[in-house]
Amino acid sequence: MIGYDIGLLILGLVILIFGGELLVRSAVSFAEKFGVSSFLIGVTVVSFGTSIPELMVSIQAAMDQAADIAIGNVLGSNIANIALVLGVSVVIRPLSITTNTYKLSWWVMLVSSLLFILFLLDNVITKMEGLLLIAGLFCFIFFSIKRNIPNEESIISKINIQTGILFFVLGSIGLYFGSELFVESAISIASFFNVPKFVIGITVVALGTSLPELVTSIIALMKGQNNISLGNLIGSNIFNVFAVLGITSLIQELGTSSILLFLDFGVMLAVILVFGYQLFIRKKISRTAGFILLSGYFSYMLFSVF
Repeated sequence: MIGYDIGLLILGLVILIFGGELLVRSAVSFAEKFGVSSFLIGVTVVSFGTSIPELMVSIQAAMDQAADIAIGNVLGSNIANIALVLGVSVVIRPLSITTNTYKLSWWVMLVSSLLFILFLLDNVITKMEGLLLIAGLFCFIFFSIKRNIPNEESIISKINIQTGILFFVLGSIGLYFGSELFVESAISIASFFNVPKFVIGITVVALGTSLPELVTSIIALMKGQNNISLGNLIGSNIFNVFAVLGITSLIQELGTSSILLFLDFGVMLAVILVFGYQLFIRKKISRTAGFILLSGYFSYMLFSVF
């Protein structure tokens, strides 16, 4: 039985990644038609596309009355996006920061994380708080578009509009069924090993749903599209809080009693502050910083499990 659940977990993950990839490709092809900047594409369209797995997984978890999975998924994904995804990306190719383009989005990411903590001080994210998070999402999108700098970097896509629509439909279907398989098998595995659902959410589920961000950021960096890579990471963390938690809490109020929560919040804030220090003080993210982020991430994972 456990082998069957592991098989479903892997299958769900593969479908999630495949669906996320198709959705991102379609989103980029649509955004190009409007001639917007590469950072705006990264921080909105691409980050939303790569956050779809978190959204679908969290919605499914909420419907299954597994709020700890939904909360742990977002929290773990936000940690993984910076500590793991950024860490791996800059180990492959270090980044030099020559623009203040990221400043506003980084502050929004920090504020969204603080709201995440504030709303869970009473161990529940209510429907009203979910509406406030969604309002924050619309404000973020509005100001991002308003600050758009056209033609900052170019993105070349060979996908026409018809293919983009097809990719969007197939990607959305894949993300739905992939998330359903992934959550159900993760809960089953947690029950088999008597592992708390929160721990499964913050490790296995969060890592799995962060893979689209990892693949997208690495590909963008290898193509010299630094703005898409960093925009994707910052935007994904913002969308995870504003969109994923906001929408999910409207479906089912998210409550948790996990005593592990505030330690993980501390880790999330720590990696965000390290990211900000590298962006605005050092003006670069070196391989050394990447290895430090990765070491911190794997240490955190080991501590969470054991």
